[in-house]
Amino acid sequence: MAPSTELGATDPIKTVVEVIAKALVDHPDAVKVTENERRGLKVYSLTTAPGDMGKIIGRQGRTAAALRTLVALTAEKHGQRAQLDIRD
Repeated sequence: MAPSTELGATDPIKTVVEVIAKALVDHPDAVKVTENERRGLKVYSLTTAPGDMGKIIGRQGRTAAALRTLVALTAEKHGQRAQLDIRD
């Protein structure tokens, strides 16, 4: 059974993305992670303050690639499939 996103229950994938993104940016209060589902795949969308987007993407996209890898590994550990979209 998938974890509930009700009050008191936490989504481990969403938590991983939020914690790491907030640690990377200058404006952690602007970090927002939303969850949608497409064809059995959970899709997490990350938005930040406009000036912080470069910090999330990183040099040559390495930070974004690492974040996406962490999302995939966390999802696999919990028996799910997930993907991270970085929105500007």
